[in-house]
Amino acid sequence: MRLFSKLRVVNGAAFAIGCVLLAGPAWAQSLGEKTGVDSVLGITPSTADFVKEAGASGLFEIDASKLAEDKGNAPEKTFAAEMVTDHSRIGDELKHLVGAGELKADLPTAPDNSQQTKLDKLKSESGKDFSSDFDSIQVSAHKDAVSLFERYAKGGDNADLKQWAGKTLPTLRHHLEMAENLTK
Repeated sequence: MRLFSKLRVVNGAAFAIGCVLLAGPAWAQSLGEKTGVDSVLGITPSTADFVKEAGASGLFEIDASKLAEDKGNAPEKTFAAEMVTDHSRIGDELKHLVGAGELKADLPTAPDNSQQTKLDKLKSESGKDFSSDFDSIQVSAHKDAVSLFERYAKGGDNADLKQWAGKTLPTLRHHLEMAENLTK
């Protein structure tokens, strides 16, 4: 009898662990996107994750570029002006798609915490320190954006958003190329 009691405890624990493991992918989906694991593995983001990441990324690009318009060197100021224009347009298009009502996703109203930390650092810098950080941040941010949009354009589950992601990719690739030229 005691053996059966111990087996029930073990089976119950195994069942609980199994439930956690099965639920894990659903809980970790946003974490995987946020940490970059999904990008490395080529996993298509959920619609909610895509909207959140694309929206926050665009807001970050605008805020960082406004700083560069004030603090950057001549090439950074030219780059920044284009970033503000393009990312404002891209953000408006995303708002329109989300506002159409078919997407079950919330648009962010500010950059995420990691992006805000980078902005705060840029705000405190000037000269070569600002340029070095701004330039490398732009390369990294645009590599992330290209990856995000490529993955959603290939496998996203909302047809309109998927098409928009594909249509936006050439602009983001151009931004990445421009950002890489800043570091040369």
